[in-house]
Amino acid sequence: MNGRASRLAALAVILATAACGDSGEEATGPDPPTDSTVVSTCVSCHSDYDKLKTVFTPDSVIPSGGCSGPPPYVQPYDRVYLDPTGFAVFQGSSHGELECTDCHGGVEGETEKAAAHGGNFVRFPSFQSIDGCGECHGTMVDKFKNSLHYNGWGQKNAQITRAGVGSFEQLHEGIQVGYEQNCATCHASCGSCHVNRPPAGGGGLLNGHAFAAPDMRDNCTACHSSRGGHAYYGVGTGTQPDVHLTKANYTCVDCHSQTELHGGDGTVYSHRYQVADLPKCVDCHSSVGSSNLYHRTHIDDLSCHTCHSQDYNECGNCHVAGEGARIHAHQAYKIGINPLSERPFKFSILRRAVAAPDTWSEFGVGDFPMESFDDKPLYNYTTPHSILRWTRRTE
Repeated sequence: MNGRASRLAALAVILATAACGDSGEEATGPDPPTDSTVVSTCVSCHSDYDKLKTVFTPDSVIPSGGCSGPPPYVQPYDRVYLDPTGFAVFQGSSHGELECTDCHGGVEGETEKAAAHGGNFVRFPSFQSIDGCGECHGTMVDKFKNSLHYNGWGQKNAQITRAGVGSFEQLHEGIQVGYEQNCATCHASCGSCHVNRPPAGGGGLLNGHAFAAPDMRDNCTACHSSRGGHAYYGVGTGTQPDVHLTKANYTCVDCHSQTELHGGDGTVYSHRYQVADLPKCVDCHSSVGSSNLYHRTHIDDLSCHTCHSQDYNECGNCHVAGEGARIHAHQAYKIGINPLSERPFKFSILRRAVAAPDTWSEFGVGDFPMESFDDKPLYNYTTPHSILRWTRRTE
């Protein structure tokens, strides 16, 4: 066992003797170790819940909510607390053998918060320094850094098309600022799925810094909520949970592979329906095309969702700063001509885009900054996760 692993293992029987700051009180925990083992000052502070509550910095800005409502609020000290159960798992992992400063920078050995967080401190290593993960996970990171999850190319390309420019960097500065404050909060780093709650879920450590596969509720549908989680869980008025949840208890990763979520082959895709090897209904329902008269008649013309999806959550112009949604969330259903060449169907379900010509007017770009707004259809191809065998269409 190397020095780092020894120091972390000692935490199971040793309470921290170093503090985040001078408390003026004598330590009351077990005696310090008698050998040369020293508990990291980072760990000693972040495992001391009472200490964190005395030194935390209150939030200056509370995130606002979109059509899914405001995210749950997690206190700053809860976001960084090394919960013993999860942290014990972390200790026993390969990540637990690393020094805290290997990923987060800062200054080990400092007992004052400002000094410990000085120097090259990195709050979110996988966002601010994706190369940090790449040192060990090079192949995966090389693909992920171009992925839709990390970059949000679909949303960015919608703004590029509607503004009539050639790249995101050519957009008006106000649009770029508005994008970062509104859209970018749902785009993920490695840590957003494997260590933390995403910002849309309240942020902070999910389970004491333990690394794990993404949790459907705490990670996936914290971001994919309005049209994903709400549909799948049957939250919308008059809807039922998706049959894949009630009959098979599927989670997101039962259909969406690790390769897909991590960026496939590293290709930069304009939107998610261009991604290679997306899950298809026929992957499981292989004989569906000949299973009954309706399927034989419509299998080449209608997407499966056209008949088997329930009404789903719709809204319009939801992300206008200050005013909020002008067309508020409601259950709707629209069948139209499929606008995507990547999908073979003639007809599909369409959803309304949350956009308007003056979407970014609150960011100093004027009332009508999107000079080519009509170049991108307002209704988009969609695949709601609200599948039932019997719906208003099939009945």
